[in-house]
Amino acid sequence: MSGVVRLRSPEELAVAVRDDVAVLTLNRPEKLNALSRDMRRDLAGLLRYYGDGRLVRGVVVTGRGRAFSAGMDLREATAGQLDLPAEMDLFNDVSRAALGAEVPVVAAVNGLAVGGAGELALSFDARVAAPSAGFVWPENGVGLTVSNAASLFLPRLAGASRALDLLLSGARVDARQGRGLGLFDDVVEPDALVPAAVGLIHRWNPPGSSTAAHLRLLRPSPHQVEEAMARESAAVRQVQASGIARAGLARALAGPAG
Repeated sequence: MSGVVRLRSPEELAVAVRDDVAVLTLNRPEKLNALSRDMRRDLAGLLRYYGDGRLVRGVVVTGRGRAFSAGMDLREATAGQLDLPAEMDLFNDVSRAALGAEVPVVAAVNGLAVGGAGELALSFDARVAAPSAGFVWPENGVGLTVSNAASLFLPRLAGASRALDLLLSGARVDARQGRGLGLFDDVVEPDALVPAAVGLIHRWNPPGSSTAAHLRLLRPSPHQVEEAMARESAAVRQVQASGIARAGLARALAGPAG
């Protein structure tokens, strides 16, 4: 990627172009693809680079190994002075880049998507799942709050009451349940996952189409998204100031009792 996008963590984010589609693979399987700060910065940069539509017809984001992503790298976030608003803004910028793309952005969800990773996938134009895929939003149980305008996207996709239950209970949603709720657009076998996402982009964005204009019409407006992100940022500042978040993160890092 030299001369194109200077990646901060090139070993942790693989980039390939397949059939006129950029495939970005979270490549930290030993950490369940937990998203470091540099990975989030790189992902946003690549989405902006390929998202302008000059080089590809769309972008697919997927993960390597058994997880799509475990979400925020908790150990990195708590290694120094805790700054949850800054961590959240790095997540939000990935969604801003995806929502500003002139081409479709599709998540090929190969495994579990946790917390912020699932939230950023909600902001993409579609989500294709392997049978092992799923979502879980554990923030409420550990004193955190959601990001990536999930407070807008999850009710939009699953309905307000179901979104409330998923966010407050932290219940896991598997691929079949997610398909029924509208969180996944399709469920396919693992070997077909990325090809299915690429095929969807080809179907949505044929040469000479007005796809970019329709994406601007059909995505939530930037005002709606930024308003949701601002409310989420205010909420995370509140839980950080109260001490709830730090205590919850310490419990999460300690793991199950016993």
